[in-house]
Amino acid sequence: MGTKEYFPGIGKIKFEGAESDNPLSFKFYDPEKIIGKKKMKDHLRFAVAYWHSFCADGTDPFGAATHLHPWVADAKNPIEVAEHRMDAAFEFFSKLGVEFYAFHDRDMAPEGETPVESEKILQTFVARAKDKQQETGVKLLWGTANLFTHPRFMNGAATNPEFGVVALAANQVKAAIDATIELGGLGYTFWGGREGYMSILNTDLKREKEHLARFLISARDYARKQGFKGAFYIEPKPCEPTKHQYDRDVETVAGFLHMYGLDQDFKVNIEANHAELAGHDFVHELETAAALGIFGSVDANRGEPRNGWDTDQFPHSYYETALAMYTVLKVGGFTTGGLNFDAKIRRNSTDPADLFIGHIGGMDAFAAGLEIAQRLIEKAVFSSFIKERYSSFDSGDGARFEKGDLSFEVLASLGTEYGTIGIRSAKQELLENLFNQQLLRL
Repeated sequence: MGTKEYFPGIGKIKFEGAESDNPLSFKFYDPEKIIGKKKMKDHLRFAVAYWHSFCADGTDPFGAATHLHPWVADAKNPIEVAEHRMDAAFEFFSKLGVEFYAFHDRDMAPEGETPVESEKILQTFVARAKDKQQETGVKLLWGTANLFTHPRFMNGAATNPEFGVVALAANQVKAAIDATIELGGLGYTFWGGREGYMSILNTDLKREKEHLARFLISARDYARKQGFKGAFYIEPKPCEPTKHQYDRDVETVAGFLHMYGLDQDFKVNIEANHAELAGHDFVHELETAAALGIFGSVDANRGEPRNGWDTDQFPHSYYETALAMYTVLKVGGFTTGGLNFDAKIRRNSTDPADLFIGHIGGMDAFAAGLEIAQRLIEKAVFSSFIKERYSSFDSGDGARFEKGDLSFEVLASLGTEYGTIGIRSAKQELLENLFNQQLLRL
């Protein structure tokens, strides 16, 4: 894993239980513990985001870097920085005990002077990462391409009004897909960071959406031709950096996929912070994806309600993680996806241990949420109530309606027979209390 230790004094993070006062230990995440019929680690499938954990330096619009990473300080050039960063990353993955990671192409490999040079540099680092994966057993959850940082993408990538930029984006995505395949990635994600508009006055919205669809169709066909059998993900986000992004939320993405015939290959990678920016609860986006059959993977983080922008903080609400895992369990669990910590430590959290502590807290939160969700399912706390609430559709005229066997005229005529109905308690307060009762039984 490299000759230098970048996190000295920190060993393998272990499960010590809720009574432990050791901040570098798991309180609820016991990877080998059986929950239902699977190990906790197999339910949760934790991944570390390469970008926030090893590329972010604490810079914000109002201040310079505060995270002075040793893998940057002792390097002579961008290639050496990337080599040392990879050593640090796999040391971190191994000590934290996660089985997966996720990356953008530019996280792993610096950009060259030309697209051809950039691809060669990426291939070199892919070979290096492949050796690291074999050495540590850590696997790639999904890969992606950074189509938003470079100035050429200021007006979008696949939706850019200049064809040359679209072609450059395709060149970069092709290389990133090849890298994902070589590293055995279980999925490939498209995040349309600038696939949207700032002003409708200079935008042909219809044409841009059609270009985006054509780009995704071509990328899918290329990847399948190369033998990629994993899932493709689109990550919804409503805005920021653009005024309006075309992948606003799960419902919007679902309509887009259906319209362009992409719904058989593409699913969604849902981020909690993005759900909040769209005006939704995290669990709403998860439930919507499950209902529409496009649930894929999760970027596990949280936002700051009073900020109104993408703060990418580590998740810490057991209430939210329990709701999230309840949906994940109901849908049958993760297949190609998992819980990727698209989260970063705060600008003023500058100790090397803070990166571990942030991930430990997030992993404990989802582990606790998993156990709560499993109890909710085993006790049928909500499912039995919901079944009864909709029971009028299980037989008789209600069942005929669901099957499409009633004309609208017949449906309307039945309305004259039933009289005044519909005043039955939804028991919201009771269900919320029952949820909290399970929440406090950790």
